Amino acid sequence: MDKSYTKLPTSHLLGPVPAVIREEKKASGYEDPEENSPLFPPNNGSRAQGYQTLGSPSDGDKQQSTNNWKGLFNISSYTPYFNVDTDIVLNRLMTSLYPINVDFFNKINANPDLYGLIWTATTLVFVIASLGNCATYLMDLRSDTSTSWSFDVSYVDVAACLIYGYVIVVPLGFYFLLQYLGSNPRLVCFWCMWGYSLFIFVLSSFLLVIPVDSVRWTIIIITGAASASFVALNLRSSMQGNDLTLVLVAAFILQMGLALFIKMWFFA
Repeated sequence: MDKSYTKLPTSHLLGPVPAVIREEKKASGYEDPEENSPLFPPNNGSRAQGYQTLGSPSDGDKQQSTNNWKGLFNISSYTPYFNVDTDIVLNRLMTSLYPINVDFFNKINANPDLYGLIWTATTLVFVIASLGNCATYLMDLRSDTSTSWSFDVSYVDVAACLIYGYVIVVPLGFYFLLQYLGSNPRLVCFWCMWGYSLFIFVLSSFLLVIPVDSVRWTIIIITGAASASFVALNLRSSMQGNDLTLVLVAAFILQMGLALFIKMWFFA
């Protein structure tokens, strides 16, 4: 009886049988040299993790690595949105200067960044505050040659509140509006696009120092129209074919309103 039982095939047995065999090996002092050896061949392709040992929790680590959000006040949660190099940022800055470019939103959709938003907004704050004081001094100097130079520090406060408030609140408002209207936008893409749309104002601010009011109005209208067209056209490409003309008109008007406010407050 015992001999006949030993001849029964056991390869089809599942469940605790391998564990029992393993316990018997440990009790007898036998060690399997392949038990802790790496799996071969390793996983290939985009899912490659290198050589893995049996029982390796690679799937759990992979699932955890895909979720980078660790909390609103955790700096590491925002690390992926600063994963850009100088070439990418410069390319996006140059692309934002073309008002009829409707591919910008599609380009940043795979890797939107907040670096351009912060850098462009901060640069614009200090540029319009400093050059605005220069423009005011040059205009006063044309009417009165005895005018002395003075720096109005309030320009910095107004510029910071205006630019930071605009570039944060306006994209946030359009994000919730489009969600309400049935679209599915990404907030970080909106912040990225609106941030880069301000770069043209940085360049035009140097031309607004010219102490000729008609030239200033011409420059700011062209700048505002170019920036507003860039925002509206790319916003249309992100609305997944929905016909929301009023939303595009509102975005265009708000961008033009920002341009006019910059002219009347800082370069009057």
